[in-house]
Amino acid sequence: MAGHELLQAAVLAWYDATARDFPWRRTRDPYAILVSEFMSQQTQIARVLERYDRWLARWPTAQALAAATPAEVLTEWVGLGYNQRALRLREACVIVARDGWPGDSVGLRALPGVGPYTAAAVASFAFGERVAAVDTNVRRVAARWGADPAALLPATRHADWNQAAMELGARVCTARAPRCGECPAASWCPSRGAVRPAPRATPSSRPRFEETDRWARGRVIAALAAGDGLPSRIAPQRLERVLAGLERDGLIERDGPTVGLPGAPR
Repeated sequence: MAGHELLQAAVLAWYDATARDFPWRRTRDPYAILVSEFMSQQTQIARVLERYDRWLARWPTAQALAAATPAEVLTEWVGLGYNQRALRLREACVIVARDGWPGDSVGLRALPGVGPYTAAAVASFAFGERVAAVDTNVRRVAARWGADPAALLPATRHADWNQAAMELGARVCTARAPRCGECPAASWCPSRGAVRPAPRATPSSRPRFEETDRWARGRVIAALAAGDGLPSRIAPQRLERVLAGLERDGLIERDGPTVGLPGAPR
């Protein structure tokens, strides 16, 4: 793909003019950035924004979070979904509190719950490593440009480039209905105008979310965090299946009939 420099300049100029002002974009603290990345996995940004500052006010450093109990961490996490992320975040901070921060994306990948994208994002935004942070949005944008994401990294401002590419995929070069007329890279994009809006989804035969074990797991954690005991809305057979899974995943502890969050006082 020719014209990388012009494309990069156009996308970065668009980002400078239109970027959303997220608090984690105003810091190079690896802990604050790691928290934002864990919270943002499969969770709407609006919900993350409601919780992010409160989390950092309670646990402002990796050392502070490492000293928290799993029960405290899960209680604060309620509403963000996928509760195991909270435990993995705490486990990662236990290692950081003991050993210090890994200095690059390779070292970061050894932390619990940190995959290739999260490691690259923290390394790029906190440590300035020249590495492509490739999430779903970046992968889609690069594919439509016919380029390897790593090959698109500019020589300078590579952290801003990572943010800009993600922003472009989230707001303009979207999966279902790309807005090519608003894209700063349209002049260089071989897919311009060729990606048609996805058809409207037809009614699915999948069960409603409230009928899934994932919903029930979330209700159990939320109820225990609130001190309400086990939710009565869940049928006994289903509840036992859900409790067994939560116990296996380390999200609850059982002592006979007593059920609680891990590390919570009995």
